[in-house]
Formats: sequence, structure tokens, C-alpha cells
Amino acid sequence: MKSCTYLFAFVAISGSLFLAGCTSGTGDNPVKVGVTTQKDTSAPKAAQGEDAKLQANLAKLSAEDRNLADAQKWCAVQNENPLGGMGMPYKVMVKGQPVFLCCKGCKAEAEADPDKTLSNVAELKTKAGGGAK
Repeated sequence: MKSCTYLFAFVAISGSLFLAGCTSGTGDNPVKVGVTTQKDTSAPKAAQGEDAKLQANLAKLSAEDRNLADAQKWCAVQNENPLGGMGMPYKVMVKGQPVFLCCKGCKAEAEADPDKTLSNVAELKTKAGGGAK
């Protein structure tokens, strides 16, 4: 029974060291030995690609609508979605005011509570630096 305990402890410690890998360097800045790392440059390219996609979708709007959408920047209903992120922004009129949405699917919710929607638009424009127009 005692030999089983020693064997289990040995396997557990060996497994831990295997999973941790060999490192050198300081405790604050360990360096993997024998491991080649490649600098990840995909994030900036992905961000640039996403920005280009947004700009291309916003460019489908008329100049006047583009200026309004640029001032709003985000969907009035799902304000974590940037305008242009799901295709050309969808425009609705709420109490006579233009409101841009990320997609047609947000239309019912935007129209269900027009005061809340217009309040969201004003807040989004303020955050984006476009003022509450």
C-alpha cells in the first residue's frame, strides 16, 4: 500500500513538471526553453479588417445618413454593436428623428419604446463626441 502512495506521488509530480515545461529566467519573467514562439500579428490585422468592413458598410449610406451614423457610431438598441458591423446600418424614423440600428431585427424594439430609443441615441452621440443632435 505504501509503495502505491509513493508511485502515485511520483506520477503526480512528474506530470506536473511535464505540463509546466522547462523554464529559465527570473520568477517574474520565465522563458520557455526549447519553445519557439511567434509574434502574434493577427490582432492588428483583424482590427484593421473589421474597421475596413465597418467603413465599407457605412459608405453604402447617403452622405447625409453617413454623417448621422458616424455621429451615433453604435446601434440604438444593442449598443455593443457598432454600426456597419452587421452590414449596412438600418435606418428608422422614431418620433420624426432618424435612428440607426445594427440590423432590421432591432426595429421592433426601437419602435416599442421610442423615448428610450431616442435617449439611447442622444447618449451614444454624446459618447462618440457628436453631441445630441
